[in-house]
Amino acid sequence: MSENLTAAPAAQVPTAASASKACLITGGAARLGRVFGLAMARAGWDVAIHYRKSREPALALVAEIETLGQKAVAIRADLGEPDDVARLFESASQHFPHLRGVINNASMFSFDRPENSTADLLRRHYDTNLIAPTLLTQKLHQFLAPKYQEGEDPLGVVIHLLDQKLENQNPDFFSYTLSKSALQSATTLAAMAFAPVLRVVGVAPGITLPSADQTSDEFKATHAMTPLGASSRPEEVANAVVWLAQARAVTGTMVLVDGGQHLMAQSRDVMMAIRQR
Repeated sequence: MSENLTAAPAAQVPTAASASKACLITGGAARLGRVFGLAMARAGWDVAIHYRKSREPALALVAEIETLGQKAVAIRADLGEPDDVARLFESASQHFPHLRGVINNASMFSFDRPENSTADLLRRHYDTNLIAPTLLTQKLHQFLAPKYQEGEDPLGVVIHLLDQKLENQNPDFFSYTLSKSALQSATTLAAMAFAPVLRVVGVAPGITLPSADQTSDEFKATHAMTPLGASSRPEEVANAVVWLAQARAVTGTMVLVDGGQHLMAQSRDVMMAIRQR
């Protein structure tokens, strides 16, 4: 069940922006989600931070966003439960009636291959990486459609976190790749169905932060395996998210932010390729 948990209010600096737009970020308490939350706040957005287990980091981020002059709230939900997803959106929209964006950042990322994948692993990837983002997109459209006036610019935006692997596929992380491929298709279909009320877009990073059991040396080596000599950095992905949030003419597409990583075909995921050297 969703739970609103807010930090003690910090001193607020009233701004026009804080009264006009807010976004919900799934998996917003740590890693890229945290960077997105701060970047959106600096761009004038209030932020609803979803988390499942990271209560203390979520509350700390609420306090940090409030020092930037924006409002924030932390909301607990299990994205694997459709009823919880619905309560998450209801809570965010009640707290922020000016909700205009959803950033579907939360992802399940667990290793498997076609020869050893299981029904349970496939389902859990699809729950987090496809079903929850799709339901939240639907909810935002339902919330904003009654407010839309013909001839206006789109009122809302949904940004899905995708992956450069979709342009450079290999069988590693099979369930993850399938779920993100489905979300890429959902980006196109929802952009068609929900225009002109919503824009629906994707941002596709490359290797950005250490994952799974990567060592520091392995991360540095994989991050350098791009035509530009470095893959995406967190602030670069956040810059793309902020730009997409206000790019009125952009919908139904995916922006790659990966240092060109998708241009280098790999028979294995880059993490595995490094270990095979």
